[in-house]
Amino acid sequence: MKIEERGRAKYRPLQNYDINEVKDLLIEKIHQEQENAQLLSADEKLEEVNYNTAKLNMVSLFSGCGGLDLGVELAGLDAVEEKEFTDYVLSSREQFLENRGKSIFHTVYSVDMFKEANQTYKLNFPETVIQDEKDIRKIKDFPRCDIVLGGFPCPGFSEAGPRLIDDERNFLYIHFIRCLMQTKPAFFIAENVKGMLTLGKGEVIKQIIQDFESAGYKVKYKLVNSRDYGVPQLRERVFIVGVREDIDFEYEFPNPTHGNDQNQIPYVTLKEAIGDLESDPGEWYEGGFSPIYLSRNRKKDWEEQSFTIQASGRQAPLHPGGERMRHIGKDNWELPGGEAANRRLSVKEIARIQTFPDWFLFSDGNNSSISKNGRINKVYKQIGNAVPVELARAIAYPIAKWSRENMTVIGQKRLRLQQLQLFE
Repeated sequence: MKIEERGRAKYRPLQNYDINEVKDLLIEKIHQEQENAQLLSADEKLEEVNYNTAKLNMVSLFSGCGGLDLGVELAGLDAVEEKEFTDYVLSSREQFLENRGKSIFHTVYSVDMFKEANQTYKLNFPETVIQDEKDIRKIKDFPRCDIVLGGFPCPGFSEAGPRLIDDERNFLYIHFIRCLMQTKPAFFIAENVKGMLTLGKGEVIKQIIQDFESAGYKVKYKLVNSRDYGVPQLRERVFIVGVREDIDFEYEFPNPTHGNDQNQIPYVTLKEAIGDLESDPGEWYEGGFSPIYLSRNRKKDWEEQSFTIQASGRQAPLHPGGERMRHIGKDNWELPGGEAANRRLSVKEIARIQTFPDWFLFSDGNNSSISKNGRINKVYKQIGNAVPVELARAIAYPIAKWSRENMTVIGQKRLRLQQLQLFE
């Protein structure tokens, strides 16, 4: 399925897929990944997992810096104390830490390979969370849990990436499913980019959904735009949500809360989100702008929502201040006033746009052998890779609300499953 070609990349995607080839390739890779995992050694860390039987114990795969995890925690707090209370305590790190334990979701384990993202996670999540800094393909067993989260990596699915059907990174979702088959949680939430819907003429998403269903789940998926849920950003992402087959709950994606209709809250603008940071924006990625960067508009107005925050400081959108960019020809834009009069959005600003609270701490690795721009870029990468906190909160709330009202049922089914596993 690969063809060699000279140029920036060694491989380019084939333009015409044979559907049967796609199916055969996917099935072959699934079997291969499952067989490889059986050869691994057990992880002794799992003996130390801090379970809480009064809550939904949560496992986070491909956790990154924790945007999805924090949003789900907030949804669990909303279900207990109502959204207004959560918004109030979220304004202060101290207040949030004091009330965090009220959430019905209790994180017990996370795994990710990104060193600085794991450092960030450690700075913001309880010490009781067991962290594995390793390739998920090197993990044999996962801890038992009630909900699994994860935005599995997507280089081959991204519209900005190579979109190779046989890019091995496209098959890491199999290890998400392997976790489900081992632990049998009541729910799961997975996130990915829009490009996965069209890869292989739609056959890839069909196979992925079938694989999740074959693990014993009722599965729904939907493409959503983060700005429809209070995020000041145009960011389309696919969410895949599963409910275990024995759970009498039908998940429905929440209706957009923000928009132009009279019964909706107006979209959150850049002015509302970051206007107060103009005089104190913090650090930003510095450096010139390439012809590729200047091939399209990179600046939104104050009354609009940001372009998608990417996992790169160099590719960060421009701050909305000053004049608009000028379109001077095909794939050619200029910056009025030159580069000195324009700057990229700062770390603090993109964190706001991704709806992280201001008190959320990010690690740049504190490595003096790396340039300032290099260290800052590690933070841009963490924030750009994250699921916007408020979007995760909205997607998880239907599960949190139902679970709050049915904790006894979930507990009984959890116990029953554990008893059955003892006899397997």
